[in-house]
Amino acid sequence: GHRRKNWKVRKFVLREDPAYLHYYDPAGGEEPLGAIHLRGCVVTAVEEMPDSKKQDVDNILFEIITANDVHYYLQAASATERTEWIRAIQAVARTGK
Repeated sequence: GHRRKNWKVRKFVLREDPAYLHYYDPAGGEEPLGAIHLRGCVVTAVEEMPDSKKQDVDNILFEIITANDVHYYLQAASATERTEWIRAIQAVARTGK
């Protein structure tokens, strides 16, 4: 969830032009619930969630820090998927508009 109020399942769509990661309610809906601007962001794997009560995240978290210093924590379905998301977001952050 935005700002870690709680964890929610979301569907994500990565776009290169413009460089955004849009997120949607997985139950449906055509309009995105929000978007993360990726141009100039930093994305890294997270081994431990700061201030987290949830300890069973299995080290599959990653963090996106936007150019405006907004921090987003996301959890992938697997370690392999986390690596794929990080690489894809890094590429868009460098080359996207």
